[in-house]
Amino acid sequence: MQTEKNSNAPVLPPTGGGGFIYNVTIKVDNTIKEDWLSWLKEIHIPEVIDTGCFTQATILQLLEVDDSEGPTYAIQYLAQSKALYNQYIQNFAGIMRQRSFDQWGDKFIAFRSIMQVVN
Repeated sequence: MQTEKNSNAPVLPPTGGGGFIYNVTIKVDNTIKEDWLSWLKEIHIPEVIDTGCFTQATILQLLEVDDSEGPTYAIQYLAQSKALYNQYIQNFAGIMRQRSFDQWGDKFIAFRSIMQVVN
């Protein structure tokens, strides 16, 4: 039996071997949003990448959410293996979280998840 190929089907780009995405979703208070975003880009993300556990980070802003109290961002860090992610969680995550609280106090709320790249 022969099947016809759907020419309208989306073609997904190769990702170079998968990996794991450590996703941190953060709602930031309006009173710190500009300073926080600068800190994230200039200090926090470089420190996380410098641990050697992640190869890149992407900052996304969530749309179509209630942002009356402040914007919501997702920061996605790419780890080449689950072992590197585990190394980050065991050796660095606590320190990085404490630095965030020291800098911003209760002006943000974070939710973290781990996802495996499948394409």
